[in-house]
Order: sequence, then C-alpha cells, then structure tokens
Amino acid sequence: MNQIEKTALTGIGGTTVMTASSYLMSLLADENFREPEHLEVLIGRLAPHLSKKAKVLAGWGAHFAMGFVFASVYVEMWESKKIKHNLRNGLLLGLISGVLGFLIWKATFKVYPLPPWLNFDHYYLQRIPAHVVFAVGATITYRLLEKEDSQ
Repeated sequence: MNQIEKTALTGIGGTTVMTASSYLMSLLADENFREPEHLEVLIGRLAPHLSKKAKVLAGWGAHFAMGFVFASVYVEMWESKKIKHNLRNGLLLGLISGVLGFLIWKATFKVYPLPPWLNFDHYYLQRIPAHVVFAVGATITYRLLEKEDSQ
C-alpha cells in the first residue's frame, strides 16, 4: 500500500472515531460539539445559495479533508521513522493536534463575520480530547495497515 492510500485510510479512521466521540460528547454535555455541523453552518453562510444537501456534504467533506491533512503529517513522520507509531506517541500527537485544532477553530470563529452560536469556552476545551481521540484512532488505523502490509 502506498503512502497516499495509508494517509487516506488513516485520516478516515481517525476522523471517524473523532466524530463519533464528538457526537457522544454532544449527547453527554447537551451541547453541540459536532464539527461537520459547525462547518456546514460556516459554509452555508458563505454560500447561502447552496442546497441543504450541498451544505451538509461540504461540511462533512471539509471535516474529512482536515482529517486527511492531520493524517498526512502523522503518516509522513511515521513513514520517515521520525517517530514510532505507538500509542504513547499517538497521545502526544493528539495533544499537539488538539492545541492546533483549538487555535484553528478559535481563529476561524474570530474572523468569521457570523459564527454559529455556541458556548465557545466549552467547544474550545473539547477540541483537545477530540484530537487525542483522532490521533489514537489514526495511530491504531496506521498500525493495522502496517500489520496487513507486513503479512
């Protein structure tokens, strides 16, 4: 399997478990931490002429595209042997990615003319554990792909 395929599958794996955890946290906290929905709102306000379906697809597409971006960095580091693809490093990548995700969302909402209504402090705080879940999911996915490649 080539690096692009590994990156795509790693990004899908990490993004899927992250999204599931955000949906679960939304239910538990009774707040909206669902990234694709917030992206849908942002996209919809920039392009109000889009259909509801197009906005939903764009929100999910943007969410998975960011997962691909994060995964591409992880996979490059793993493939080049800069770091090992173990759980400890996955947690560390998640913490770093969480801080970066927090900063990206904060900057996005700050410059956006009409951000969605939400409790920003709670949303920003939830970004770090969400990205830890992403990184652990990405690490596990990559490890499974590596195991399959070696067989």
